[in-house]
Order: sequence, then structure tokens, then C-alpha cells
Amino acid sequence: MARFFTLNTGAQMPSLGLGTWQANPGVVGEAVASAIKVGYRHIDCAQIYGNEKEIGLSLKKLFDDGVVKREDLFITSKLWCDSHAPEDVAEEINSTLRDLQLDYVDLYLVHLIFESCQAYLVSKDYYYFFFDVFIFINLFVFSSILSSNTLKIHWPFRLKKGTSLRAENLIQPDIPNTWSAMEKLYDSGKARAIGVSNFSTKKLEDLLSIARIPPAVNQVECHPVWQQTKLRSFCQSKGVHLSAYSPLGSPGSKWIEGNVLANSVVTEVAEKLGKTAAQVALRWGIQVGNSVLPKSIKESRIQENYDVFDWSIPDDLFAKFSSIQQARLIRGDFFIKPQGLYKSVEEIWDGEI
Repeated sequence: MARFFTLNTGAQMPSLGLGTWQANPGVVGEAVASAIKVGYRHIDCAQIYGNEKEIGLSLKKLFDDGVVKREDLFITSKLWCDSHAPEDVAEEINSTLRDLQLDYVDLYLVHLIFESCQAYLVSKDYYYFFFDVFIFINLFVFSSILSSNTLKIHWPFRLKKGTSLRAENLIQPDIPNTWSAMEKLYDSGKARAIGVSNFSTKKLEDLLSIARIPPAVNQVECHPVWQQTKLRSFCQSKGVHLSAYSPLGSPGSKWIEGNVLANSVVTEVAEKLGKTAAQVALRWGIQVGNSVLPKSIKESRIQENYDVFDWSIPDDLFAKFSSIQQARLIRGDFFIKPQGLYKSVEEIWDGEI
């Protein structure tokens, strides 16, 4: 079983990584340490998650204690989505590198293009309410500066700078200029690979047509209930690796309709193989050629999710996954408005819905 995938840069990207979204400060550092001690070598971060400083402290201790060497890890981070203007890109990666206490990241991603607004909250309680109800993984991610009750939000869109989160404030993205600034990060060595997140086939094709340096990775929602067959085929044909966030369907998020781990095919295969539904979902992802990024802060679950390498889903059972009815769980209905930039979910995702 492949423990690594080779990117178009020649770098080896671990097929299993630890996601850190919704891993709060105070627990995320220990989760990262536990994962690395178990054997994880890929940690997926983002400044907007609000926990990179703690992750940096954890990494430094692991390096200092001789648990792992920097060159043995693959660290991903992402461009904060109110900083997609070319002049802001270098500043943002420098901030991430300071927080993570690193000289470089192995992969730096652009969240599909959106410049965030500021939404002012009445109290911290409202932050946690919005966090639980409206976060859409890597699409709609809240990062707060709680002391000032300011909420930073990103979606696969761009907003007018400084405006509130309303459909009428959406504006067209500027992918070429943002990507040009990303290419300079690659040239500088601060990002050893660059990529995107939440790009549809069309948006990825448009980017490839103008890129001097092609994206190495497209990180998207992908799991047995949303297999991304068209996008995955296109990525493979262009040498762009597909990395799966929410590979378990984000079972801890109550606002997402659809339970990947309760799907009858997933549970049937798990029962026949003597594995958990989560292990089967992760193994399915790796077997189709995706890297997978499950998130957990529980040591037992981190260990369980790592047990995907010494077994496989046999062909007869693997074929059953093609019968699963497909449904994108993370849709983006919030920004649909008749007079707005996007008038349908189909338009947001270029028909991939």
C-alpha cells in the first residue's frame, strides 16, 4: 500500500495526514505530537484555523527531543483568504512560518478565491454558535480574534474588501494575479510545492492554462459519498494530486446532512473486513489515489485512523462503492441570491454538484 504519492515537483507527499481544522488551541499541540509518535508524517494546517502557534510549539519540542526530524515531515498550510491580493501573499506565508517556527512549508494552498470580510459579533457565545452551524470545511472557515469579537470567514469566493458577509458583496476572483504571487513563493523556497483547494475541473483547467508553475495539489471534499470522479480523472490526467479533506464526511458536524460512516456499503465492507467504517472510508480514498486528511484530537482515534496500510479492500468489495448515490455535503447555498454573483449552487461548482 502506497504510504506516499509523488507530486509533480518530485516531492513525496504522505498518503495519510492529520487534519487540524476545528482542533482548538489547548488540545491541538498534543494531537499533533500523538499523531507524529504514532507514525503520521503529514500535518495539514492553515493560519485561519487559529492554532498554528501551538502546532509550531509542538513541532519544535518534537524536533528538540529527537522524536522526528524536520525533513521527515510534510507540513501543509494555506493562504488566509483575506490576503489573496498579490502584495499580501508573501506577508501571509511569513506569518505562518513564524507561527509554525519553520523555514519552509512543504505545500502552500490557495483556498478558492475569496477575500474575507469582517463580521462583528455581539459576544463569544455567538462565535461558537456560528462555528458549529455554519463552518463549511475549508470553504467556510471561521477564524476569530475573540478579544475584539472579530470573525474572519472564508468561502470559495471573493468579497469586496471590508464588507459584511452578504451575497451582494461577492465579486469576481483574480486567480492569475494570486497564482503569480504563489509562484514567487515557490521560487523563493518558502513553499516547496504550491496548490489550490476547492477548485472545480473548470477552475483548475483555467488555472493550468495560465500557470507558469502548475499546481501540485487540489485539496477538496472527497469520500465514498462524494467521490469526485470527474475532477479526480482530470487531476490525474494533468499531474495534479487530489487530496481529500473531510474523508470521513465530518461526522462531528451536525449541520452536514448525510452520514458517510453510516452508509450501507461502507458498513458492509467494514463488517466483512473486520475494520471500522472510518478505516474503510480512509482506505477507499487511498486506494483510488487520494491522500486523506482525517481530523481527530483523540489519541485512540488517531491510532485507529493510522491503521490503513497493511490491508486492502478486495476488488469485489471495492466495486460496491460505485453503487453509492453521490451527494456533495458541502454545497455553499448560503451565497445563492437572485441578484448576486452566484444564482445557483451549480454555478458555484461549475456544474459539479
